[in-house]
Amino acid sequence: MRKEAISIVVPCYNEEENIKLFYQELSKTMSKMKELTFEVIYVNDGSKDRSLSEMRELAKKDKRVRYIAFSRNFGKEAAMYAGLKASTGDYVTIMDVDLQDPPYLIEEMYRSIQEEGYDCVAARSVSRNGYSFLRKFCTKCFYAIISKLSKTEMVAGARDFRLMKRRMVDAVLEMQEYNRYSKGLFSFVGFDTKWVEFENTERVAGTSKFNFFKLLVYAIEGIVGFSTVPLLLSAILGIFFCFVSFIAILVIIAKTLIWGDPVSGWPSMICVMFFLSGIQLFCIGIIGEYLSKTYLETKKRPIYIVKETEKDLKK
Repeated sequence: MRKEAISIVVPCYNEEENIKLFYQELSKTMSKMKELTFEVIYVNDGSKDRSLSEMRELAKKDKRVRYIAFSRNFGKEAAMYAGLKASTGDYVTIMDVDLQDPPYLIEEMYRSIQEEGYDCVAARSVSRNGYSFLRKFCTKCFYAIISKLSKTEMVAGARDFRLMKRRMVDAVLEMQEYNRYSKGLFSFVGFDTKWVEFENTERVAGTSKFNFFKLLVYAIEGIVGFSTVPLLLSAILGIFFCFVSFIAILVIIAKTLIWGDPVSGWPSMICVMFFLSGIQLFCIGIIGEYLSKTYLETKKRPIYIVKETEKDLKK
């Protein structure tokens, strides 16, 4: 009888210090789950360090280890998609190589799927250890905002770390959009999902590749990808300020006709002009963001380009 298999997708960008450490820690979990077979798919997202060399060495030593090397950096979302597409297991999980996603949870996730009938078991961190106060605050604000703007459920603290049945993975792969926000895509496809809470830990080595600006861009990707409310808000702002301007004109006419008060106060007028111009540019920026995403989608460019895989080692 064929054993069921779990595919573990591990996106990496300049993570040479963590690749072997992750493999060693993951091996402990794989050795406990003898009833299953495993494949570990490292995805090298255009790393500039020795990440690819580390992957090659592991692939030579362990047949369960595979890797995909991109021709350049395409981003974590592309790396996750490539890993999911290359996976062959009955179940697939995505994990960060820095061990902030604890491998021991895989056993609990698998048991929940088998015994409780879930299609997916996802991890949700209840703490943000190792994150700055600003990052914690901004993350909290982001989930508060997107939960109000989007019809797709966004769970606070949700991570990409989750164990999914093959049918859910296939559903995610059907969405081949260029601009990807996987947390939203996982929620969009539905399926019965159980959330497992855990205490977030600090990176085992190296530094995070997500700075504040990248996280801000990622947050905008999520909002634009799963809500059109910002477009509605920009329209409402336009209507509101048109109404305010109309009232202001009536007030000025009344003051001039009744009290003979001349129109004066150019400094305040300049301030109002700057304020309204800022609002206009803000609304144009919102429209431009949606337009740019449409532009990128219509190009139909590949989400990623592969330069090398473990199969090339045999040549």
